[in-house]
Amino acid sequence: MRVKKRTEGAEQVADIEAARKAFERYDLNGDGQITAAEYKSVMAQLGDPYVTEPVAQAVINAHDSNGDGLLTFDEFWAAQNKSGEKTA
Repeated sequence: MRVKKRTEGAEQVADIEAARKAFERYDLNGDGQITAAEYKSVMAQLGDPYVTEPVAQAVINAHDSNGDGLLTFDEFWAAQNKSGEKTA
């Protein structure tokens, strides 16, 4: 059982590192926050030119726990964990 706990911990470290890389891809100016404009821009680069800034803001607002209209890494990470729990 201890081996399983260690493996789960290692998986979480790997997951958080992957999430950090994904977050950094969206945080175009490197200020530690994702804006609607950054989100929209990255979605267009990924092949979804239909994400407008208001849509991007709505996505951010859905996960913005402090209500500042921006997405921090902690909020991004929490959103990743919530979406994983819903599908599990």
